[in-house]
Amino acid sequence: QRRWQLTPRDARAWDDVKPAKQTELDFRMAIYAAQIDRMDQGIGRIVQALKRRGLFDNTLILFLADNGGCAEGGEFGGGPANFLGTKQGYMLSYGRGWANASNTPFRRYKHWVHEGGIATPLIAHWPAGIKRRNEFERQPGHLIDIMATCVELAGAAYPTRRGQSDIQPMEGTSLVPAFGGGKLARGTPLFFEHEGNRAVRDGKWKLVARGATGPWELYDMAADRSELHNLAADYPEVAKRLNQKWEAWAARANAVPWPWAGKHRGENIKPKARKKRKPGAKRNKKAA
Repeated sequence: QRRWQLTPRDARAWDDVKPAKQTELDFRMAIYAAQIDRMDQGIGRIVQALKRRGLFDNTLILFLADNGGCAEGGEFGGGPANFLGTKQGYMLSYGRGWANASNTPFRRYKHWVHEGGIATPLIAHWPAGIKRRNEFERQPGHLIDIMATCVELAGAAYPTRRGQSDIQPMEGTSLVPAFGGGKLARGTPLFFEHEGNRAVRDGKWKLVARGATGPWELYDMAADRSELHNLAADYPEVAKRLNQKWEAWAARANAVPWPWAGKHRGENIKPKARKKRKPGAKRNKKAA
């Protein structure tokens, strides 16, 4: 069992929140929990349909979230509080406080590529094909691995061309060996880029940066997966090697250049401003 240091609280303590705001935050979490319950019921209906058709045992079900907890809307969440749970409104988010709790013990949130933004569990269920039961698989995977997994299990050949156009090659590695407790045949590091946030994971090392211009941080994921002890200054050669790998991947995968300048959008990153029209000027319209 691995134990990592807990990241600092990123919102005020519950007892320091006024009672009225506590009530609102409690309602936001109740709405969030209700959404999860509805999703769970929907998955249950799919499972029951597979069972009725005799397909359940030989169907691979992969379940994962696309990112970590969402801190949009600030500490207390977004959307007008007086419309929460009504037909007139909806809950934009449950806020940074709840996201901080959801991501325990990791740093940051959705949008970023620190562990709090990208570390999500993957549940694989396939009675006829996976004999392991209730076990953790600790080899890191990536969303890009889903395609490679499905191609292998289907016995398909991933195409290289369609008509006169080349098809982007698969980037991922099949997860099938891990289903049986084997080692994944991953020959390259895992790369990440989202809204200018960058990361590369190679073995125990992870190089990560906030925003398009933020400095690189280096972490030993075996000892410090909560990313609290930046080792970039201690292992400059590792940081340089991983940086070069990320830059080469970003150029090949068209992850750069970014359409904006600056840092993460949560740190005042904005698209390039459009030129304002002069008063009275008419906008040119192209014919449809």
